[in-house]
Amino acid sequence: MNDSKDVLFSEYNLNGIKLKNRIVMAPMTRSFSPKGVPADYAPSYYAKRAAGGVGLIITEGVEVSHRAASGYLDVPNLESDESKMMWEKVVSAVHKNGSPIFCQLWHVGGIRKLGMPPFPDVPGFTPSGCIKPGKKVAYEMTESDIEELIEIYASDAKICEELGFDGVEIHGAHGYLIDQFFWDAINTRTDQFGGSLENRARFASSIIQETQQRTSAEFQVGIRISQWKQQDYEAKITSDRDELNLFLNILKNAGADFLHCSNRRFWEGEFSENGLNLAGIAKKTTGLPSISVGSVGVDKDFIKLYAGDHQTKTTDLNKLHQKLNNAEFDLIAVGRALLSDPEWANKVQNGQEKDIIPFDKSFVENYV
Repeated sequence: MNDSKDVLFSEYNLNGIKLKNRIVMAPMTRSFSPKGVPADYAPSYYAKRAAGGVGLIITEGVEVSHRAASGYLDVPNLESDESKMMWEKVVSAVHKNGSPIFCQLWHVGGIRKLGMPPFPDVPGFTPSGCIKPGKKVAYEMTESDIEELIEIYASDAKICEELGFDGVEIHGAHGYLIDQFFWDAINTRTDQFGGSLENRARFASSIIQETQQRTSAEFQVGIRISQWKQQDYEAKITSDRDELNLFLNILKNAGADFLHCSNRRFWEGEFSENGLNLAGIAKKTTGLPSISVGSVGVDKDFIKLYAGDHQTKTTDLNKLHQKLNNAEFDLIAVGRALLSDPEWANKVQNGQEKDIIPFDKSFVENYV
């Protein structure tokens, strides 16, 4: 093995869960789950990435069992017996190929539009009725609604443990429901869930705390966070390092087992061009295991995909090796590169980068 790859392909102990390397399959919405039931091909899809060398699998976003959770068609959930059976098959297939698997629990919040099945009359749920600053277009949650959702997240996490998952990742990023609470530009509440940073993080911290109480000590409960939002790529939860440190420690003190920190480009510093990225700051501040992510192995970020510029080239991993070798973060999540080539990790480890299948939009539209 090339010395520069030693850390990337070294084992990692994630709070007692042994990972064969530092590579994580990033959660990616596939929309191949009619009526919330994962497709028959789902076990093979995930197992191929485990067999292809990925150390940890995080599932696509799985809707929590709430009437307003869905914002996109054909996204999986945990509600029916058929869905649970398919997830058991996914877990078994991944475990047989030597990787643990976490389920990402997701609620879209105000991104939901009226007309979404199976409850077309249910609006998007938000902290203050807004999905963008100054525009009230959705339902403002009551404290009773918030308490109901805290219970639902914890209950669904317990279901995940019963199905054999090794942990859950709570989706608190990218402008979806939990992130809408974090974001002071649209969370204008004046109760215990709005105002100060501690209050805006209370919904997330309560979910983490309740989930930890419902699940075993071995079961991992982490959260995915981002500064940027799909509503505003320049938005930030915090604008300086001290405030960010406070925010990260709130999540740690709530009981988060790991922090998955989403950047659009993993090599960019959070507050300076050459500084630590969000995952790097999270690790340094909290000491928790941190996962970085953002355009690994591809030459364009995902925004260009949605703008129609979807043909990418495979890029070298020199910056990634440098950051891992400097212990800036612990794990790296890979997204699009694994959609196009399930063997990406093995090919990188074996020096076969020239054989990696480059990503393009066709790999989003089809299961591989």
